[in-house]
Amino acid sequence: MADISKLSEATFQSEVIDSGMPVLVDFTAVWCGPCKMLDPIVKQLAQEWEGKVKVVKLDVDDNPQMTIDYNIMGVPTLILFKGGKPVERLSGYQPKDRLVKKFSPHL
Repeated sequence: MADISKLSEATFQSEVIDSGMPVLVDFTAVWCGPCKMLDPIVKQLAQEWEGKVKVVKLDVDDNPQMTIDYNIMGVPTLILFKGGKPVERLSGYQPKDRLVKKFSPHL
């Protein structure tokens, strides 16, 4: 199982904005039910896309500024960053095929 690293406001710039490969950021929260349901799917994608996409998590409660910066209205929200810019986003629990369909064109 791919290990998904947790980001903070301090590491966001180096891990996401400055990354040479696309980065899928899972904006999540420990208390969030749909986030827990989405978690195994995100882990699968991290494994399947290894070498093509970096998959990371960001806890919205620990990083309120990022939540504001990226206009996160609810969790889970997945944002795909490419070249340091958000290119695609999905909010709420989504089935795996929907995530793949949405994010694959950017990979």
